[in-house]
Amino acid sequence: MFNTLKRVFSYARPYIGYFVMTVVFAVLGVSLSLMVPIFIGDAVDCCIGKNNVDFDRLGKTAAALAVIVAASTLFQWLMSLCTNKLAFFTVRDLRADIFSKLERVPLRYIDSRTKGELTSRVINDIEIVSDGLLQGFTQFFSGIITIIGTLVFMMTINIKIALVVVAMTPLSFLAAAKITKASHDSYMMQSKLRGDMVGLAEEMVGNQKLVKAFVYEERAARRFAEINREYGKIGVKATFFSSMTNPTTRFVNGLIYAAVGLLGALGAVGYAGFLGKISVGKLSSFLAYSNQYTKPFNEISGVFAELQNAVASAGRVFDVLDAEEVSDDSDKETLTDCTGELRFSHVNFSYDPALKLIQDFSLDVHSGERIAIVGPTGCGKSTIINLLLRFYDIDSGSIEISGKNIMDITRDSLRNCFGMVLQDTWVFTGTVAENIAYGKPDASREEIAAAAKAVYAHGFIKRLPKGYDTVISEDSGLSQGQRQLICIARIMLTDPPMLILDEATSSIDLRTEHRVQKAFAKLMEGRTSFVIAHRLSTIKNSDMILVMNNGNIVEQGDHAQLMKHNGFYAKMYNSQFAT
Repeated sequence: MFNTLKRVFSYARPYIGYFVMTVVFAVLGVSLSLMVPIFIGDAVDCCIGKNNVDFDRLGKTAAALAVIVAASTLFQWLMSLCTNKLAFFTVRDLRADIFSKLERVPLRYIDSRTKGELTSRVINDIEIVSDGLLQGFTQFFSGIITIIGTLVFMMTINIKIALVVVAMTPLSFLAAAKITKASHDSYMMQSKLRGDMVGLAEEMVGNQKLVKAFVYEERAARRFAEINREYGKIGVKATFFSSMTNPTTRFVNGLIYAAVGLLGALGAVGYAGFLGKISVGKLSSFLAYSNQYTKPFNEISGVFAELQNAVASAGRVFDVLDAEEVSDDSDKETLTDCTGELRFSHVNFSYDPALKLIQDFSLDVHSGERIAIVGPTGCGKSTIINLLLRFYDIDSGSIEISGKNIMDITRDSLRNCFGMVLQDTWVFTGTVAENIAYGKPDASREEIAAAAKAVYAHGFIKRLPKGYDTVISEDSGLSQGQRQLICIARIMLTDPPMLILDEATSSIDLRTEHRVQKAFAKLMEGRTSFVIAHRLSTIKNSDMILVMNNGNIVEQGDHAQLMKHNGFYAKMYNSQFAT
């Protein structure tokens, strides 16, 4: 726990100025608030008896009391302001770091976790850290000052009664410590279940069409209900323990208050001479201090309860920040002249060591060739692309581009050689022009429009309310095919030396597909291209067709050669046109 707290507060170090001001305002605010009981006691002593009230002194005391209360309120407001700035700036940096970290972790890390869980860590867990650790610090610090200050004032009034209060104080700590320890494990489990719940909700909401199409609503509801039930149970347990802290300490504090009142009353009427003489006004002040002295224990115990939840959430955040990153390759060679030649030499790779996928894969690709990769689902087609772009690193063997091992060049220069269009389309919230210019932000409007025209997207874009300035998003009403045309236009705009098309026209109607294929054919002239396709009719003109099965190339050649061979490819091709 200590290391986690240390790391959280290391993010607050750049804002030490707000911390210092928080301390100063806390000391001033609490010190002034501690003077209030003194003036209240003086006011009580001004009212000695019937027809014996010192109104002049009482008026001055009341005026001074009003000024002190106003000043104390102002300083405590300033303390809260500085604390909030400290907290929000700190979690802003923490959230920026974890977002940046997610861009540096291997793709394997992202693929092995649900998007909802990662989103929960970036948003929910950091918010809990802010509330439980940073903002709770205000209560903790001001509580400590209050305890010390009230103890000093009580000793100046009557040291013997003050010692009785101090002697009973450990009871509060003992009760809070026992309950806090019991709540820690519950909060840890609660954080985990919260991530599971967010992940499931994100998964179901993001795929509502599939959920409804497969009538999965009831099963999804049952899964959510099961997690929610477990979350409810552990939440009740955690809340029970944390909520027990405050009433337990209040009970102990009530005992302390009762003891002070009894002893003070006996001293005021002269029945406990060993305690010394104490006036009614001073007894009123002492009782007020006794209440102020015990109140911070309640607040601090509440802070400790929140602390357990915050530490658990902070641990989940730091789990991401401590994840392995992709290796730094800034010291490696930058590939500046991409000729389009590729070589796979005895490549072996598997996502799971227990499940072999690609074994002893070798391939030579000459510059300008159009390579089609076909095969049944799960045979390793997309995996070849993942390895080529170093989304995943190979287990053994080598991959060379333009005569250089891809492990010896920077990832950025490697990926700049390729333009890629995937089967899954993605548009972000922004204008159509910004979406097309994603890979070339400095492109002119003429260049953007030319790229859109090349893929026959210009027509539907001009029909949008604001044309290229229309703001779109994933749920903006564009069809799947329209979004895919925008994604293809991105590649047209960047004009890369090599192309990867992974079912790039799968969501486009046949007429538009024919036109886009013509545009691709023009774009692919003189460029090495990899085309992954399920519709074999779209790759008949490829220079080389690689037929894959179980991670290996089982056949290769052009369309005519493979059909003449009458093997695996011929069976696949004929099956698509069987009546």
